[in-house]
Amino acid sequence: MSEISLQLSNLQQAYRDGTLTPTQLIDEILARCATFTEHNIWITLFERERLLRYARDIEARGIRSQPLYGIPFAIKDNIDLADVPTTAGCPDFAYAPTRSAAVVERLMAAGAIPIGKTNLDQFATGLVGTRSPYGPCRNAFDPSYISGGSSAGSAVSVALGLASFSLGTDTAGSGRVPAALNNLIGLKPTCGLISARGVVPACRTLDTVSIFALTANDASQIAAVAQGFDAEDAYSRAAPEAMRSNFNARFRFGIPRTEQLEFFGNADAKALFARNVERLQAMGGEAIAIDFADFLETARLLYDGPWVAERYQAIRDFIERQPESLHEVTRKITLGAKKFSAADTFASLYRLREMKRRTATIWNDIDVLITPTAGTQYTIDEVLADPIKLNSNLGYYTNFMNLLDLSAIAVPAGFLGNGLPFGITFGAPAFSDVALLDLAQRWQAAFPLRLGATNAYRANHLPKADSGMIRVVVCGAHMSGLPLNHQLTDRGGRLLLATRSAAKYRLYALP
Repeated sequence: MSEISLQLSNLQQAYRDGTLTPTQLIDEILARCATFTEHNIWITLFERERLLRYARDIEARGIRSQPLYGIPFAIKDNIDLADVPTTAGCPDFAYAPTRSAAVVERLMAAGAIPIGKTNLDQFATGLVGTRSPYGPCRNAFDPSYISGGSSAGSAVSVALGLASFSLGTDTAGSGRVPAALNNLIGLKPTCGLISARGVVPACRTLDTVSIFALTANDASQIAAVAQGFDAEDAYSRAAPEAMRSNFNARFRFGIPRTEQLEFFGNADAKALFARNVERLQAMGGEAIAIDFADFLETARLLYDGPWVAERYQAIRDFIERQPESLHEVTRKITLGAKKFSAADTFASLYRLREMKRRTATIWNDIDVLITPTAGTQYTIDEVLADPIKLNSNLGYYTNFMNLLDLSAIAVPAGFLGNGLPFGITFGAPAFSDVALLDLAQRWQAAFPLRLGATNAYRANHLPKADSGMIRVVVCGAHMSGLPLNHQLTDRGGRLLLATRSAAKYRLYALP
């Protein structure tokens, strides 16, 4: 059993075949967890008996009624699970919720099994994974490097094969940077699409729950369960009835101008991004250079402007009463918000509205924005020596997304010369989530890589078709990029998998 990949399709097939049960999987996962204690992944790893209770309850309910039957997942420890302390990375802040977060309730009702609560940059303030009294979370490929944050343990748990997926949060890139640094899919949904009720806020107006997964197919299945309007969450938004489902086979993707790309001295990352642009072109994409200046200016508003005051407001009573309980860097950033006035806030809101109007015109020319997810990687020692600047570097391509109300997905995109992973991000306007997941599926099908830091690769498995759709195999002129493909895409068809026919296959023209 130790060789089994936790990719959803693998577990689901094993459960259907009867070769594996959720209770059997528990001991395997706990054995794996025991081999990675030095990575500082968990704040609370559940004991065997608790996990077995979850598994037996799921087995009793049966596989037919639970789309996530027996799927193990990890929860960032700023997201509530009933009767388990939520610390947000600060032991003195901890409280025991009596009710789980809305998203956790939905996932567990669908049969998913929570394995534990994961380490994070304290109060979700950071992109590095080092700002935690529980120890710096270590990269899944090289423990001397950062995991990325703030959803540090959530990403590493999936990358090392300890969970099939995990929940993070994303305000400035916390659901994307750790995905890139650990070779994962990182879905940052449209803000409000997944309820944030039961989540300790960082910036409440910008926060979103995020999903880490091994494949875009997995992320799509998880998102379908996780999302849903929640009247108890003031920032919840209902998905429109006609969310865009895909991009055309011939799509236009925007990339920053050459002089606006930043890799912070990492020549390997620069070269790999250029190769990935060529790969997107091979998939049918047309590269269009865009002026990235307005996106960069928007990004600076997040920490240089009054939005940092939302972080202060979220823990105002606690930080005023017990400032010594906070990590030194977290305390410095959060208390720095007190310098902003109400007038400063309105001035920045006016500027953000201008940036939204100016950047909106770019979508007339492109379908999707492509950037590196993070321009480079850093060691833990490097970040500890220069915690503010290097953290800021990691947010170069991520900080603007939620301010501009964009959806995004980080995807694995190869490996650097030192063996560490590199990722790129697909971004598009709000409620483009399904289309971005579809593009990520096409990307992974065209350029398969190992899954996370495991030895597994993407299963040659077609996802279940959406309701009202059928799966069709096409060849010849109906394939992507060829003249008749539009007859499929015009009718809402989307590419699930590109493959090759068997060597013995022959096509015959009949009279």
